[in-house]
Amino acid sequence: MFWRLIKTAIFTVVVPGTVAIYMPQTLRSRVAADHASRSVSSRASLVPFLCGAIIYLWCACDFAVKGLGTPAPIDAPRVLVVKGLYRFTRNPMYVGVAAMIAGQAGYYRSASIGIYLLIVLLAFHAFVRLYEEPALRRLFGEQYEVYCRTVPRWLPRLPHA
Repeated sequence: MFWRLIKTAIFTVVVPGTVAIYMPQTLRSRVAADHASRSVSSRASLVPFLCGAIIYLWCACDFAVKGLGTPAPIDAPRVLVVKGLYRFTRNPMYVGVAAMIAGQAGYYRSASIGIYLLIVLLAFHAFVRLYEEPALRRLFGEQYEVYCRTVPRWLPRLPHA
């Protein structure tokens, strides 16, 4: 498990770190950055960023511990993870990354980060529909089909009691 956590940490720094932190920071304007910390609404935008980071990290740990893999497609989980946040949405890691970007768009009041978020969301959707879902169907078969029928792809909902 130790090595799965190390590989997960490396992947997290390289991929989600680039998408959710590095790119938005390169897109923010210097003027917005100077004024952001002074605004109450800007500081409130840190909530989705922090929630998104927690969501991503929770799910990445679940992949390593429960799924016996990592978030990296080349070292995907060997066990279908349907517990934790995966009870509410099939793609909570993507939701977490999007929340981190949205938080920065609000914090910096940045239209360019907002546009970037829309591009990232479209890329996530295309990747999930064209690669991930077909791969998961091949790997997990009926178990994944049942999961898809009971848990929404993107927008979380509370599980049935």
